[in-house]
Amino acid sequence: MDSDAFTTALFKWDPRTVLPSVPPLTTRSQLLDYTVAPPREMEELFQSYGVRCYTAAKIAELGFTVSTLVDMKDDELDDMMNSLCQIFRWDLLVGERYGIKAAVRAERRRIESEDMKRCKFLLSTDTTTNAIDALSQEGLSEEPVVEHEKEAVGSTWEVVAMEKKKQRRRRRKKMNDDEKAEEEEENEGNNNGGERQREHPFIVTEPGEVARGKKNGLDYLFHLYEQCREFLILVQAIAKDRGEKCPTKVTNQVFRYAKKAGASYINKPKMRHYVHCYALHCLDEDVSNELRRVFKERGENVGAWRQACYKPLVAIVARQGWDIDAIFNAHPRLSIWYVPTKLRQLSHSERNNATASTSVGSGQLHF
Repeated sequence: MDSDAFTTALFKWDPRTVLPSVPPLTTRSQLLDYTVAPPREMEELFQSYGVRCYTAAKIAELGFTVSTLVDMKDDELDDMMNSLCQIFRWDLLVGERYGIKAAVRAERRRIESEDMKRCKFLLSTDTTTNAIDALSQEGLSEEPVVEHEKEAVGSTWEVVAMEKKKQRRRRRKKMNDDEKAEEEEENEGNNNGGERQREHPFIVTEPGEVARGKKNGLDYLFHLYEQCREFLILVQAIAKDRGEKCPTKVTNQVFRYAKKAGASYINKPKMRHYVHCYALHCLDEDVSNELRRVFKERGENVGAWRQACYKPLVAIVARQGWDIDAIFNAHPRLSIWYVPTKLRQLSHSERNNATASTSVGSGQLHF
């Protein structure tokens, strides 16, 4: 048999079995174009944002790249710019500071848009498989999966960090809401459906005098502090029975208990407002009574009397060594109340003035 005939018969070409022509693999090059984004230079990044070329060069000299800047937060960018000013003694313009941040944000948006285009392209190419290039398509189809897994791992930490921030915000918001709710409950002007009656105003009265008309005297005011003390004792007893922590001073818990017990006229703003007046009444009742008589004769209002109660109190604190906390804690009726902030400030100020005058006097005597 002729060898040529045998070869022709063995390798006879059947045009019916020819597969369709394979188009050029442009998808692979496009895939690579979407996968590997062209790197940008520092000058190109800041070109349209008013950042001087020298500033961009100095940022590069510090070792920062475009990728590094994109991954940095705003406070880290501020630290970078401050370091740039300190190391190179280079004064950044106000527009440059904002321009750097704006350029970084724009670059982030550009990268995110390219990632979205790449993902859409990969999803569209996954459905167009070819019989001849099946193996290569399978190999390429794994690449976006791996990249997607890497992106998912990277984004997991971001999600965890964001969840922690949200939890912290929720906790802070809940604490603020609780405090606001307590303040609203204790606010004198808050009328919740008539639960708290509007109280009659106080007027300056002498000891033993009963206020006339729709007014309340100062004896009634001091009686409210005694009622607060009784409510505190009841709250302490309830806390002991329940095995809870017992309050040692009149706190919000006591005011809430008083409101539930029907004594809505006892509230935190009012009781804290006149604590120093009650303190003067407890520490030196004679001085307190004399002050009440004088202001009653003058026809002064209760606000002026309240302000006048500070001066004799500061004098008492001065006679006892300026230790206002020890004075309150040593008295059985004052130990349950916090020292007013203004009284503490006035005591410190008077003490500093006395110390300064003493030092000046001693210095003149020594001279």
